Amino acid sequence: MRIQDIIEGKKEWRAHVARVKALPKDYQIVYKEIQKYLFKVGPVELTDGIGLLSGIIDLFQEGAALGKGVLEVTGSDVVAFCDDLIKDSKTYADIYQESVDQEVNKAMKKVTDKTK
Repeated sequence: MRIQDIIEGKKEWRAHVARVKALPKDYQIVYKEIQKYLFKVGPVELTDGIGLLSGIIDLFQEGAALGKGVLEVTGSDVVAFCDDLIKDSKTYADIYQESVDQEVNKAMKKVTDKTK
């Protein structure tokens, strides 16, 4: 990674944070919880930039401009809202599940090979 890429990434992140701070308070609270949730269950591509997070802010800005409360935009089940956003994305949970399956299959193969 080049230094210039790191600097550009920091500038992009600061601009992103400024957009969040410009949202109404209820939107900021829900956004921060969404961000935490996505960083934990995360779509893998979230580490490649802030596109998804930026899209959420776009949606929130539109909702706020229309005078809607944040839960009118997301629905009352915020986790379902998040899961719907990432339903077609590969997540860290998917990668972990795949690795567990591979390890179990390897272990079972060793056991069955020894019994033959």
